[in-house]
Amino acid sequence: MEVRQLTAFMFTADAIKANVRAGRWRAIAPRVYATFTGPLPRESRIAAALLYAGPMAVLSHCTAAEEWGMRPPSSGPVHVTVPYNCSAISQPPLVMVHRSRAFRHIAVDGRPPLTNRADTVIDLAVAEPTPRDAQRTITEMVTGRRVAAAQLRERLFERPPWRYKQPILEAVDRLETGVQSMLEERYAVETEAAHGLPEARRQQPVLVDDKTLVEDAVYDHLGIPLTVRLDGRTHLEPDVAYRDRRRDNAAELAGRSRLVFGWRELSESPCQVADEVAHVLHEYGWHGPLRRCPKCPGQDP
Repeated sequence: MEVRQLTAFMFTADAIKANVRAGRWRAIAPRVYATFTGPLPRESRIAAALLYAGPMAVLSHCTAAEEWGMRPPSSGPVHVTVPYNCSAISQPPLVMVHRSRAFRHIAVDGRPPLTNRADTVIDLAVAEPTPRDAQRTITEMVTGRRVAAAQLRERLFERPPWRYKQPILEAVDRLETGVQSMLEERYAVETEAAHGLPEARRQQPVLVDDKTLVEDAVYDHLGIPLTVRLDGRTHLEPDVAYRDRRRDNAAELAGRSRLVFGWRELSESPCQVADEVAHVLHEYGWHGPLRRCPKCPGQDP
């Protein structure tokens, strides 16, 4: 409880100090006390952090993400955002205080109050240690259906982030042009873009046994009948295995080249994946050079 709440219940300053000295209460932030013993439940930590930060404070960053169901609950500090004229400062390990000049535009009513979905995701991305990590966060949240790419683009226009703006916009661009999974994002960034390969057309329909299926990446717009299939499954259900066999057979009958990659190849050896894709593209007449990325063997780190 906050001091003003305690005084409203007729507790004097001396009574508050006496309860703290006796171990019945404890101070957990300036002017905020727990009036019980034992560990602080998550709900109590959140309530205490908001009481300390003031009536305008809202949950933000990873704590708002937990409330939205984007991230699992954690035992770390509660993250709150306040207006710039607020005097509250971070009080580890209870609360981390952030400030926003666009404060009135980022919050939504709730119990507890918190930042809206799109701004929460942007805050998470901006808090990442590198631009690439920021891009992965954006992709994770959109492909996990936590927020729509269009919502992020709108908020990025209205409230440009203080860092990583261009990498985040690039991530949104990829999502709006067909990237639908973390594996597809890795292929687009660490195989195609990093090695100067042409950009594939993504989520392209293909008719198999009178059913419309979708291929992850194709290069038909270059006049090259190459399909790249990205398989993120750790195992195949029988019906999925049957569907993929029929799709492979249909591609073979149509004279198409096919390459299939999974998490292991794209995480451990994206440069080899690029070599294999470039080999097929060159066979069909693509004349572009294969750029060596910093991870390629023989390159400077």
